[in-house]
Amino acid sequence: MSRVWPRLRGRRSSIAAQFGEDRADLLHWALTTADPLADAVVEEIHERGRGVRADLARGIAEGLDSLADPSPAVAALLTQAESLPDYVDDKLLEEGPLPQYTMPNAVHAISLSAGALVRVYESPSIATVLALTGRLVDGAGRRLEETGKWVRTATLPGAMRRGADGYVATLQVRMLHAHMRRLARSRGYDEPAYGAPINQVDLARTWMDFTITSYRAEAVMGFDLNAAEQDSLYRYWWYIAHVLGVDARLVEGIANNDQAQRVDDLLQAVTGPPAPESSALAHATLTAIAGTLHEIVSVPEGMALRAMYALARLFHGNTTADELGLPRAAAAEHLLTPAFRAIRERRSRLRRNADAWHREQFTHLDEARTANSDTAEATGYEHEAAVS
Repeated sequence: MSRVWPRLRGRRSSIAAQFGEDRADLLHWALTTADPLADAVVEEIHERGRGVRADLARGIAEGLDSLADPSPAVAALLTQAESLPDYVDDKLLEEGPLPQYTMPNAVHAISLSAGALVRVYESPSIATVLALTGRLVDGAGRRLEETGKWVRTATLPGAMRRGADGYVATLQVRMLHAHMRRLARSRGYDEPAYGAPINQVDLARTWMDFTITSYRAEAVMGFDLNAAEQDSLYRYWWYIAHVLGVDARLVEGIANNDQAQRVDDLLQAVTGPPAPESSALAHATLTAIAGTLHEIVSVPEGMALRAMYALARLFHGNTTADELGLPRAAAAEHLLTPAFRAIRERRSRLRRNADAWHREQFTHLDEARTANSDTAEATGYEHEAAVS
């Protein structure tokens, strides 16, 4: 594994000058480090086969103490995942994700696609991994569905308890990353250029896209979160990061969007400009989700995709949208602006009625559970975890 600063991820001297030597050292480590615990399990699977995979699947679902003689790598991974940071308690696990359900499921689908995933794909290292592992444009719609299911599963109340659906799904996603990492390396991934595939910077930046990028996208659409709601969700996502294998130094302590922005600026400084694959992925993702927009606002027939382009520009700014080759859609933007203003006003009125506000949350919780139960086909991370 190379410990040289990756040549396409900025310059260490520039990072040190802007953010300080300590942050430059942390970024150097993060760019050249992936997920040693998960990667070791994948190597054991390839060396020892089905038995390791079976132990891993059982240990994820039933706990390390359910295994009579786990392999060293499986034991190490599960020990880390099952250790509870001191901020985790029953209240966090049950109530921490509830602000997620102050808005409809369709809003999250839009913020996840035009917001989070479009920015995930801006990363040239992530786009390169997807290209090398055969999960580029053709899989964009499917990947959107799978990511949405994982987020819904992980953010249901109680879902991140050991052995619960969200905990299991999150560890399965972590292992999928490790399998993709190994495959990318076998297919010529340029580590001296980009750093380790799906490295700690890439993981933390993606975590930012599921938090600050999504929350700000939702606010653009009129679904703002107040300070207490932001604090609750960020704290809950610290724990998701812990199970997902993201180093605590990169994300823990963030309690609101402003704090997240300062860390995200650091991560963005070593991301690099979008790759050609980034544009293709962005277009495919927006096309795949366009039909969902009518669940939030009414758009004329045939304008849904242009409205998605307009939203992407509102979420990410014109510079990024131009780099990704997303067309301008001024007419669609003019259509959306008053609709989002009306949503914000309705939401403000609803907040003033506690009973109505709670009923709204329960309705959206039911929507999420129904959406998960309606997704019968196994996701990529579930398929990878299956013992064959």
